[in-house]
Amino acid sequence: MKTTTLIIGCGDIGMTLGQQLIAAGQRVIGVRRGAIAALKDSGIEPLALDISDPAALTELPNADTVVYVLSADRFEEEAYRAAYPDGLRAVLGELAGRKTPPKRVFFVSSTSVYAQQDGEVVDETSPTEPHGFSGILMRQAEQALLDHPLPGTVVRFSGIYGPGRDRLIRQVSEGRIAAGAPPMYSNRIHRDDCAGALAHLIQRTHDQAPVDDLYLASDCEPAPLHEVMLWLAGKLKVESTETIQSPLRRRASKRCDNSRLRESGYVFRYPSYREGYAQVLKEGGFLPAQA
Repeated sequence: MKTTTLIIGCGDIGMTLGQQLIAAGQRVIGVRRGAIAALKDSGIEPLALDISDPAALTELPNADTVVYVLSADRFEEEAYRAAYPDGLRAVLGELAGRKTPPKRVFFVSSTSVYAQQDGEVVDETSPTEPHGFSGILMRQAEQALLDHPLPGTVVRFSGIYGPGRDRLIRQVSEGRIAAGAPPMYSNRIHRDDCAGALAHLIQRTHDQAPVDDLYLASDCEPAPLHEVMLWLAGKLKVESTETIQSPLRRRASKRCDNSRLRESGYVFRYPSYREGYAQVLKEGGFLPAQA
């Protein structure tokens, strides 16, 4: 029999994950509040449902694995609380009462739970002392899963980029570039590797291979933002005309260590920003025409 994965919050990453799982022979059900036509076209079984409605939660189908990859409606504390700790707790409460609960629940979190900003190396054992409401609420959701009786795994993604996620490219194309000093380390992961890492961990679950309760998912080369933008400027053949200075309250500088994920057997499709952005530049039509 096919194994079934339920993706709650089946947007860009969820659809990419779903297509990978379908290609591997799985059944995939995608939950979102609306705009489900795109899911049908992808082969994912669509389910229009609002998890903030307690009565609607009973409509969640049983599944072997569940991926909670919901996004907040807006960058406000109330929206983050509803999407992350409150929403995840509600889903866990519903699934735990089933006769056939899932084998594992995956929660997609963020490296915003780290507060380090002096270039420190961080991994799954590093302290998490977030200052902003987004990191605090994300951390609360993580703990809700880790404390729950259902088997759960938190996957912390760093800065996600890929098709349609090209803000940095557009900044560079306008001649804007981050300051070189002090070095502000940045961490990123291509959208396809987000999906790939989740698919890898889901497969390990079905194979009854060991799966840890926490993974840091970032590519293999943390790099100063200035270096990344200089590289992009070279590919775009533009000269920088403006230096971007991030507000002190928004500055973060850390280096994410993905050793645990790689040691589990995951191989990155885009191990650094160079391979990943080369794909985005080519597919997005950003490269200047050849003379």
